[in-house]
Amino acid sequence: MTPRLVALVVLFFGLLGAVAVPLGRYLARVFAGENLRTARLLGPVERLAYRLAGVHPAEEHDWKQYAGGVLLFSLVTQLISYGVMRLQGSLPFNPTRLANVPPWLAFNTATSFTTNTNWQSYGGETTMSYLSQALALTSQNFFSTAVGLCVAIALIRGIARRETTKLGNFWVDLVRAHLYVLVPLSIVYALFLVSQGVIQTWSGPAHWSTLDGVTQSLLRGPVASQEAIKMLGTNGGGFFNANSAHPWENPTPLTNFVQMFSIFAIPAALCVTLGEMVKNRRHGWAVFATMTLVSVLAVAALGHFEQSGNPALTRAGADQVASALQCGGNMEGKEARFGIADTALFAVVTTDASCGAVNGMHDSFTPLGGLVPMLDIQLGEVVFGGVGAGMYGMLVYILIAVFLAGLMVGRTPEYLGKKIDSRDVRMASIYILIPAFSILLFSAVALLTEAGRSGIMNASAAEVPGAPWHPHPHGLSEVLYAFSSATGNNGSAFAGLTAYSAAHPVFYSLTLALAMFVGRFPLILAVLAIAGNMAKKRSVPPGPGSFPVDGPLFVGLLVGVILIVGALTFFPALSLGPIVEHFMQR
Repeated sequence: MTPRLVALVVLFFGLLGAVAVPLGRYLARVFAGENLRTARLLGPVERLAYRLAGVHPAEEHDWKQYAGGVLLFSLVTQLISYGVMRLQGSLPFNPTRLANVPPWLAFNTATSFTTNTNWQSYGGETTMSYLSQALALTSQNFFSTAVGLCVAIALIRGIARRETTKLGNFWVDLVRAHLYVLVPLSIVYALFLVSQGVIQTWSGPAHWSTLDGVTQSLLRGPVASQEAIKMLGTNGGGFFNANSAHPWENPTPLTNFVQMFSIFAIPAALCVTLGEMVKNRRHGWAVFATMTLVSVLAVAALGHFEQSGNPALTRAGADQVASALQCGGNMEGKEARFGIADTALFAVVTTDASCGAVNGMHDSFTPLGGLVPMLDIQLGEVVFGGVGAGMYGMLVYILIAVFLAGLMVGRTPEYLGKKIDSRDVRMASIYILIPAFSILLFSAVALLTEAGRSGIMNASAAEVPGAPWHPHPHGLSEVLYAFSSATGNNGSAFAGLTAYSAAHPVFYSLTLALAMFVGRFPLILAVLAIAGNMAKKRSVPPGPGSFPVDGPLFVGLLVGVILIVGALTFFPALSLGPIVEHFMQR
């Protein structure tokens, strides 16, 4: 890593650890109903919400009732978002008079934002009205984030509680997530962004004449309010097509750093929340250390590959122009305002978390540089991960790691005083296998069908007439990245794949939406089933054969399980994509 990248990483993770402590403890108090100071101010609003919704906050749910609430809320909000986009041409706050969003694109987008994926097969400023951006999309940024946070808290409760079937009340958790966490933080964050130059207006485009007499229009809108929850909620959907490379979404180096930091803020804090709720702070810090270690390794790898540049330009006989270009590393697709170091950290942060915001084009990375964010997603985005989703995904991996440790010593595995049984392992296995099945199956279907191949920008025709069509390895990477991003609820893209076109509006709209759905709700059901099973168990005192989950040995085992599971599953596909492309450049 370059000195700048080293300094950036040290500052970033140092501040992250410092902020995680107060925020994580605050989250623990909020979901335990012990946040006395903020409750004095907002308690009346909370109680009014319960009365209007007919919620009885003292009644708790078992895992099936909790799951029912998650599914019902997500379905209703998705239908509302779809309706707003389909009717936007007739609705107010549409100063550029954009037409209704086409049916399949609206379906894909509504599914994307409901699942916290925020995959965008459209240009935000040229497709969505102000009302659609604010009501259909920004609102979903809050809703999907809160759902993930609630599920993570329910799982932690299941681990912490003893001999009960109750995991809390989903509707109570949902209200508290919005009222005490997401909305206040987003308001403060949005005001900061406005102070730095991010625009926030309901006025239409700005028009003026250039020096050569041409009239130019600059599209604008309520950007700061969407940007705040987009980052805090690990959503990633940009108001503008250029996302966080656009100067009106990300105008300064300070906003760039704060945006990266805010993506990890709540996921990192949940490590502390875990330690507080299970009464084992050292375990929470061990989880934080695991996530940090994997993330730093990814930043180092990506920074190295991008700083090294294109191998083709370093071959003997490269001309002077190529040699000059090579001196600065691979700057293709990167904002000159930020450079390689800031772009490398941003790319790792956004793919470690299920965010998807980008300040550079991953399609323009070197082959092995592009492999890093792709693999980050394929690991399950458990390295901090999305708000809530990263924590419950990491807890699933912890169960697998503890189970393997138990097998190695020939004892029944235990986790925080609870024995891991076959039901827990089955649900954890389902959690890990479903995303791999989705990514590989949908990628294969896309490569085998004309509609799927038509969207690939980097494709090779058959060299001999009548011979089978075959893609360039980079084209394969584009498809593999797309379904990894959709299944992983990330939302970033290689950007070389045309996912929506007039010629083929259905294929990618449908398959990517299905991948988003599969990567979200079946996994939530598996997690809540684990939570319900763990809550019923009685606590057993630790014995001489108990595996400690708060030391370096645990961190090493957990890192190994995460990397091995991801590498063994996807290595063959990665070998045919970015790895082959890397050697083709030599």
